[in-house]
Amino acid sequence: MKVLEGIKILDFGRFIAGPFCAALLADYGAEVIRIDRVGGGEDRFIVPVTEQGEGALFLQVNRNKRSMTLDLDSAEGRDIVRKLVAEADVVIANMPPRTLQSLGLDYESLRQIRPDIILTASTAFGTNEAVRDRVGFDGVGQALSGAVHLAGTPDQPQKAMVPVVDFATAFCCALGTMLALYERQRSGMGQEVNASLLCTGLNLSSGALIEEALLGLDRQAMLNRSPSYGPSDVFKTRDGWIITQVIGRPMFKRWTQLVGRPEWLDDPRFGDDTARGENGELLSDCMTQWCKDLTQAEALALLEKARIPSSPINSPRQALQDPIIQAADVIQWMDYPGASKKVPIFATPVSLSRTPPDIRQRPPLTGEHTDEILAEIGLDAQAIAGLRERCVV
Repeated sequence: MKVLEGIKILDFGRFIAGPFCAALLADYGAEVIRIDRVGGGEDRFIVPVTEQGEGALFLQVNRNKRSMTLDLDSAEGRDIVRKLVAEADVVIANMPPRTLQSLGLDYESLRQIRPDIILTASTAFGTNEAVRDRVGFDGVGQALSGAVHLAGTPDQPQKAMVPVVDFATAFCCALGTMLALYERQRSGMGQEVNASLLCTGLNLSSGALIEEALLGLDRQAMLNRSPSYGPSDVFKTRDGWIITQVIGRPMFKRWTQLVGRPEWLDDPRFGDDTARGENGELLSDCMTQWCKDLTQAEALALLEKARIPSSPINSPRQALQDPIIQAADVIQWMDYPGASKKVPIFATPVSLSRTPPDIRQRPPLTGEHTDEILAEIGLDAQAIAGLRERCVV
């Protein structure tokens, strides 16, 4: 039996934070219905990769779901939502509170329909009145938190090109939903689960922020080099790039032996991680010289033998072909209508030994399951046909 078998979830989420939260819960057995706009939501078509235009991230964050289309602005659409909510355990919707309220998806409206409902609602900036209706995406969470300032160079800040704040917020939402479901078993009561891109971003940047609050160092960007330990940087070999991170005296000792600088172990310039960070440019220069005449494979083999964390800098193509990633068995290749090849869907990041998650079905086409979902809440074929004629579904 799956962990969340019997739990029903309505996913009104868009883009990543909401939909990926729902996908994680679906991986553990929850029944998830994605509520799509008639014609498909805009998040379905970002970075299109199929004949119909489904986007790359859409495919990853919408596995294990069914899809129905619904016009939420129509009276009939609202009535269908009420019927769905009456049978649901969780509603997921990453929208500003004002939007939730206008759609009748705010917690107070939902609990009038089902008193023990759980609403998982992530926002850009949180629920405080001064900021709750502001909009924002992943890059805003990165930028406000200080992360973009610390990347790149002082002349050119650099955000991460993968949506780390969005995905981390989805994990937070999944955790919060699980906590609310666990608590409901004891109290019989539902509640609202909140998360924000801003708070997630601040947590991810917390080390740098706490350091600044206490020491006032006003750190500036230095590309890939760490200010707090070293050598930690990106290095060029004869045929590619690698990353190496050396933290702590035992690892630094092994590194000094590897690169032929054993005398640096007792050099006061490198006496601890902080000093090594402050003198990281010298350490990176040494590592650069050590790497330049080695192939990527040769450098990585020597670093692995010395038990120093390192890896190649993979392009997306190289990542899909990487033998370490292949050996980890974390990609499930699935057929999808309109895709020219099998789609790689990446495994749930958290597993359980006795009740593991699984990816059972491909992401849905727009409204693929509308008729069967409507039939499940009591509508007959004639009623469903009428809704289609009136473009409610």
